[in-house]
Amino acid sequence: MNKKTSLFTLAAALVAVPVLAAPGADGNAVQTRADAQARATQMFAKMDANKDGKLDATDRAAQRAERQAKIFASLDADGNGSISKAEWDKHGADRAAKRAERGEKRAEAGEAGEGKRHGMRGGHGKRGGHHGMGGRMMGKADTDGDKAISQAEFQTAALARFDAADANKDGQVTAEERQAQRGAWRAKRGAAPAAPASQ
Repeated sequence: MNKKTSLFTLAAALVAVPVLAAPGADGNAVQTRADAQARATQMFAKMDANKDGKLDATDRAAQRAERQAKIFASLDADGNGSISKAEWDKHGADRAAKRAERGEKRAEAGEAGEGKRHGMRGGHGKRGGHHGMGGRMMGKADTDGDKAISQAEFQTAALARFDAADANKDGQVTAEERQAQRGAWRAKRGAAPAAPASQ
């Protein structure tokens, strides 16, 4: 079960990364199919922790270990290999301060209610949603059914997502097309739970 979840989480990266992220710092930049392909190649190389040419549970475990090591290092302020109560308390205070700051920024932008919804869905709720999406994506990306995603499968899935986002089929995805795709996904996720209630 752990292995299955790990594969789903790896597959969820396909959902989140190659197409929707605009190239460069300019969120209005147009992305070509070649850009999407290059980004997928770069992303695959980054995710393939053991460099064996496929994404599987081993890569996920390596990524998790690396993240945990970074988190531990950030908590262990004095670098002595253990986390004291003072270090733990400081971490909690820092997180609370950042949360408050984000809340103030949202309130200033007039998005307090919207932000709350996104916080619930975008944090823990989103993770659950991504597992579901990741499972579907795993089925689509893992075309040979070997419980791993090869670079070719990763590229194919990324380009399929690019093609889906390219509404007018001109070989490029604009900021408007990216936004429309995000909106369609949000609507789909929001509409799914409501369907049984309308019987």
